[in-house]
Amino acid sequence: MAKLEIHVPDIGDFDAVPVIEILVAVGDTVEKEQPLITLESDKATMDVPSTDAGTVSEIKVKEGDEVKEGDLIVILDTEAADDGEDQAEEGSEDKPDSEADSKDDRASTETAKKKEDENSENNGKEDKQDDARDKKQAGSATETIEVTVPDIGDFDDVPVIEVLVAVGDKVAKEQPLITLESDKATMDVPAPQAGEVTELKVAEGDTVAEGHVILMLRTEGGGGDTASKAEPSESKADKDGPSSSKSPDSQTPSESSVSERIDETARIDETAFAKVHASPAVRRYAREHGVDLGRVKGSGPKGRILKDDVQQTIKRVMSSPSEGSGLPKMPKVDFSKFGETETVALPRIRKLSAANLHRNWVVVPHVTQFDEADITELEDFRKESKADAEKEGIKLTMLAFLLKVSANTLLEFPELNSSLAADGENLILKKYVNVGVAVDTQQGLVVPVIKDVDKKGLFQIAKELGEVSVKAREGKLSASDMQGGCFSISSLGGIGGTMFTPIVNAPEVAILGVSKSQMRPVWDGREFVPRLMLPLSLSYDHRVIDGAQAARITGYLAELLSDIRRALL
Repeated sequence: MAKLEIHVPDIGDFDAVPVIEILVAVGDTVEKEQPLITLESDKATMDVPSTDAGTVSEIKVKEGDEVKEGDLIVILDTEAADDGEDQAEEGSEDKPDSEADSKDDRASTETAKKKEDENSENNGKEDKQDDARDKKQAGSATETIEVTVPDIGDFDDVPVIEVLVAVGDKVAKEQPLITLESDKATMDVPAPQAGEVTELKVAEGDTVAEGHVILMLRTEGGGGDTASKAEPSESKADKDGPSSSKSPDSQTPSESSVSERIDETARIDETAFAKVHASPAVRRYAREHGVDLGRVKGSGPKGRILKDDVQQTIKRVMSSPSEGSGLPKMPKVDFSKFGETETVALPRIRKLSAANLHRNWVVVPHVTQFDEADITELEDFRKESKADAEKEGIKLTMLAFLLKVSANTLLEFPELNSSLAADGENLILKKYVNVGVAVDTQQGLVVPVIKDVDKKGLFQIAKELGEVSVKAREGKLSASDMQGGCFSISSLGGIGGTMFTPIVNAPEVAILGVSKSQMRPVWDGREFVPRLMLPLSLSYDHRVIDGAQAARITGYLAELLSDIRRALL
């Protein structure tokens, strides 16, 4: 076993660069080129990779330290046994003296900066200790690993609705282990690698949060190494978070709801945000959800703000409709005074939808444009094609045609395929076409998204529509099934009604409501003829689309539906 020193490489024209994150812990097994620490200059962040594979035996820096080219950061135990071991030991003894001399030379110039950073030197220390313990446990040589709940959005307690394995079961990598119900959908937690279940830590009905241990898995060899490799990758993803803002439509409904709701109550005061006592991970989490740390009271040591403090702030704002909207609260009424009553709990999906619907109705200035389309020939074509679709096991409904013409309309009117930026001064135009479809289930309304509708044929659209509809009704939609929508369709054609006003599914800017088609007499210039007419209701965000544009959009939709050949050109 040889010892290998890892030094800071050439980092450009910088004398001292702060260490903002330690990505490994003592005992971790690392691969060649695996990131060890993250540095941040005033221009960019960079990872310092391992020059060889080995096991971390000693870490020479801590978060908040300032380093320069040549500074020793980590000592590895490597498999190679050669003279390098003696050299590494000599270097590990000599290096601190040279570092001390160098720091003495720079002491006068760094004093002010060190004072300024003295709080950040310990920022996240407790979090990093926890992370280090987790990484050490995951990266240890034992063959039994803990499987934990991954990031499930902004939820502290998500119920386990199904346990899919038992003690003694052998599972493959990515095989579902348990099913959680979260944010209008269910989500499976997969196995991080193959192995045998040795112990279950949860049962049906339990509630879990991110990081909660769900079971113990005896791996088929190399389990710890795999776990340790995964850690830096996750840290890197987290590190990249602040530098690239999350697209509004990439958020889950819960993320979008929380971040936009918090944003309504307060903009971030950057000066106050920078001065608070909080770790980089907490700062990152707060920025992702639009929380101004300057307005959050810390519950940690010396007033340090913890992740739980940020989550409590989010909960407080989301549970108080009057905050942000300025609307008075609904009065509490004792209905039992007037007669017998019964209290029935709302289904979980409807409770989760309530905050989104309320926010969208209050924040988005709604206008609805009504129109109708002559679908007589289209319905004839659908019936003619029905047999061919059934041969392929596909149910060809009118909704598949509506998806196709909606995709064409989004391409024709770019503003329709956009989202309003958080600053309210810019539009984010999307170059992809994903259309959400409202599906009625026993638990409430869900909106799965069909991706890249513009690139698919009618049969493919109809097939995917049937698949997601089944998943929705069985409660098996995943979070990814409901993300990335550009536009939504809510069809009540199979139920009834003439017209209605759907609520815009923000951050989308419009939604199409479709009612039941009816055969009506229509004047063709010479006589009244029977035509099958389909009512259309386009609700839109008036900040993005005006009335004239909305009339053009519904007119274009009606043209495509009256002559489907236009949509296929």
